Order: sequence, then structure tokens, then C-alpha cells
Amino acid sequence: MGEQVTNIGIVGTGVISGTYLDHLAKLPGVDVVAVADLDLPRAQAIADKNPDIRAVSPDELYAADDVEIVLNLTIPAAHAPVHQAAMEAGKHVYGEKPLAVDRTAAEPLLKFAAANNLRVGCAPDTVLGTGTQTARAVIDRGDIGVPHAAFAAFTTPGHELWHPAPEFYYQPGGGPVLDMGPYYVTSLVTLLGPVRRVTARAGQSKQERKIHSGPRTGTTFPVEVPTHLTGVLEHESGVLTTVFMSFDVWAARLPRIEVHGTEGSVSVPDPNTFDGTVEIATAAQREWTEVPVAGGYAGAGRGVGVADMARALRRGEPHRADGALAYHVLDVLESLLEAAVQDQPVDVASTVERPAAVPLGASPEIA
Repeated sequence: MGEQVTNIGIVGTGVISGTYLDHLAKLPGVDVVAVADLDLPRAQAIADKNPDIRAVSPDELYAADDVEIVLNLTIPAAHAPVHQAAMEAGKHVYGEKPLAVDRTAAEPLLKFAAANNLRVGCAPDTVLGTGTQTARAVIDRGDIGVPHAAFAAFTTPGHELWHPAPEFYYQPGGGPVLDMGPYYVTSLVTLLGPVRRVTARAGQSKQERKIHSGPRTGTTFPVEVPTHLTGVLEHESGVLTTVFMSFDVWAARLPRIEVHGTEGSVSVPDPNTFDGTVEIATAAQREWTEVPVAGGYAGAGRGVGVADMARALRRGEPHRADGALAYHVLDVLESLLEAAVQDQPVDVASTVERPAAVPLGASPEIA
């Protein structure tokens, strides 16, 4: 019997689509057959370079009989409506983070999917690579004892220094919490389980920012969201994670993620990457020591979560980067912002099961 293939249609052909197309082309079990964009010439430019891919309108893509999963790479404000339109046409959906701009928009998507036997998947899938998965293996096998604390930090002086049109990073749905927070909180939930309560403080260093690259260099624009947040996540397991997320830091020497246990500590690589060095220090060996790869999809890139979802769909199994996880992460991030505004702890209403670990040597294919 020949290998089964799940056909993918992409909506949104911005910069990130190139990364997805490059990596999906290398993965077994998935084929991109169509691309769509409101700017049809932009989609056509991709089709012109890929003879097996056709350019269509979004509505034509939703209706296409040969598309099983719609990969939604639109801007955050369009995530929910594109997901909804695709599911109403009977398609499974996978999208870039966040699942939606807020919980109010995200929750109906999961309810519709459940009622219609459809799947929802969501980035980040970086946690499926060897970096986070090796750190998870270290924790799960007890190498650092019982985890009790963690620290996570993301810092940058601002995307306007390199992005020619950075305004959306500073509008509702953006900011360091909702822009980069999904990578960190998805990794933390994968490592330590769901979060039940948060507390936070947030601020904003500038009321407006200036574009530093591209044809609009020198143009200023307003900042509409907090650009710095410090908070604490209380996991259901009792672990306390300190989070530090900022668009206001010129330079820092902070760990991306560290997890501390009763018998040692583990250093986790950048959750915005798929691999990286995992290090451990223990009560017996206080110096940081590199850990051999112990799990995860090797050589992974953006799109491995789509392939993992397609494989699970064919097998009738749960997929890892799923809508429930994405919703819980969004719930945690929104709760952090609410806690900062309310100046008091906020209970996280949702919960989720930790997704299954990716075993060492796994491949998102049929076998």
C-alpha cells in the first residue's frame, strides 16, 4: 500500500509562508496543493515558482475538494474568521499563533470544531523539536528531582528596528505577551503542565515608536498595548514560574527558560527554535553539563505541527499542537494582562492535558 498524503491549502502568503512552504516540502505525508491571499498576485507569485501548487481565492480554497487541512497564516486579527470560514466548509484547520486575538473569539472555534468532528491545530510547534522535548525528558525521568520553580524571559528593544511595517506588534493582539508569549507559555505547559493562577505587573516605556527600516523609515506610530510585563504563573502542579517579557530592553543576559527541581536544574533552549543545547546541573554535579538529545522531531522546522496533526488525523489519534493547548495558552496570557490591570491575582479558567511527549527518533509520517 502506498503512502497516504494529506493535502494542505495555505491562506495568507506573507513572509512566514515561505518558511512553511520550504519545510512542508521536506516532510512526508503532507502536500501543499493550493495557496490563497486577498492579494491574489502575491499568491500567484508562489504558484509560479511551484508548478504543483495553484493560486486561488480564499473562498475557492475553502471549497476545494482536494484540500483537507487549511493552514491559516494570516494576521492575528484574521485568525478566527479564517478558521471559522474553513471549518464551515468542512476543513480541519491549523494556524499561526495566537489561536485568536482573545478568548471570546477563540472559544466558539473549539466548540464548532467539536460539534462537527473537525480538528484545530495551532502554532507554536517549536516545542515538538529536540530542544524542549529533551528538556521534558530530563524532567519526566526525574533527573532534577521534583520541579518547584522556573524562570522564562524574552527581551528585545522593539521590532520597529528591523520590521518595515511593525505597527501590528503594538496593537491589540500584539505586544510581547501575545506576540512572543505563546512560545514561552506553550513550552512551560509542555514541561510543567497547565497553569491555574497568575499575577503580573505591566508597563509601557514609550507612547509612540519610530520605524527604522524600509520605505517608511522615520514614520512614527502609537503604542496601544503594554510593552513590558513581569508575572508569576502558578502551575497546577505547584511549580511557580517567573515570566519576564519585554519590548523595552536593549540588552540582557537572562536565561530563556530554566526549570529548578529538588535535585537539580535544567536550562532549556530558546522556545522560538526547534533545537538547541539542553544543559543540566545537579546537587552532585554543580557545573552545567550538556544533555544528549533525548526526544523530539530531529531537524524540525515550522510546519512539523501540521504534519503531526495530519499523521494523527490519519491514525485517529490526538495531535500535539492542538486547539485546547493553544486556548489554554491564550487564556494564561490574557489572564496575565488582566492581572496587571486589576493589580490582583487572576484564576485561569481553562486547563489542558500535557500533550504526549515526542519520543527520540520519531518522524511525523505514516509508519
